[in-house]
Amino acid sequence: MRLVIAAALAWATVATAAHAEPQQSPVEVQGPSGLLKGTMLAPDDAKGAPVVLIIPGSGPTDRDGDNPLGIKAAPYRLLAEALAGRGVTSVRIDKRGMFESRAAAVDADKVTISDYAADAHAWAAELRRRTGAPCVWLLGHSEGALVAQAAAQDPRDLCGLVLIAGAGRPLGDVLREQLAAAPAFAADLPTALADLAQLQKRQHVDATGMDPAMLSLFRPSVQDFLIDELSYDPVKLLAAYKGPVLVLQGTADLQVSMADAERLAGARPGIVLVRLDGVNHVLKVAPADRTGNLATYADPALPLAPGVADPIAAFVKAPPRAN
Repeated sequence: MRLVIAAALAWATVATAAHAEPQQSPVEVQGPSGLLKGTMLAPDDAKGAPVVLIIPGSGPTDRDGDNPLGIKAAPYRLLAEALAGRGVTSVRIDKRGMFESRAAAVDADKVTISDYAADAHAWAAELRRRTGAPCVWLLGHSEGALVAQAAAQDPRDLCGLVLIAGAGRPLGDVLREQLAAAPAFAADLPTALADLAQLQKRQHVDATGMDPAMLSLFRPSVQDFLIDELSYDPVKLLAAYKGPVLVLQGTADLQVSMADAERLAGARPGIVLVRLDGVNHVLKVAPADRTGNLATYADPALPLAPGVADPIAAFVKAPPRAN
């Protein structure tokens, strides 16, 4: 495993293009279950540019990385702009069943990780056709990292993976840790853990009379998706994929830790790990305290953290050969 300690220093030689404005355009593809839509942002001279598909994180997260539950940080839009300035084309997308891709699913809660992976392949094939690129990079953020890993089990059309703030453990392990640390679940922790264990056995749980805090996590409409996602082990997925992989993790991330990133990077030899000092889950420079950190989620004026785009651009333009 190659460990890059300081992203800003390690990739300082990457030049930022200083040409005309990037070219933005709407894009769409007929996915396995309906029309999927997104936004392409290409450098002024896009000929030969690497193409990156940005796969969103969990819940109702849109193509810009925003969420109606209070996230207005636009991390994917800012990342796309930064990559375009470094000679990289990107496409950021609305997930099946949501926003402008809502017609592609009758019920967004019934979509599975494998469905999202199939959509990623539909996008990759379309972007190859549209741009002439030999292959497409999958950049997954948070839950999107798991989608990228699942898609990579079939490596057709793919150059490699860029995984940002991805869990290094099965979701059940992550949820147990989060439940134990959340004050809202303190009184009902044994019940919550028992419900989680039942879902891991692929059995639904009865939500009748469930505490509102628990209902937000285990509501009946989302249980099918949880049962599906709980079945994946990200380290096993990554160990089975032999293409180039870059893992990036911020040290100020409240949702995913450096230990998760190190697990991913240790899945097999050849995976590159970049540590983003002081960077949080929405790719902004953030304080260590929880209140100040969360405040950045709702501040669209904050720029993308320095050091995020450079290692990605360098990796997709000159990828190392996986072992």
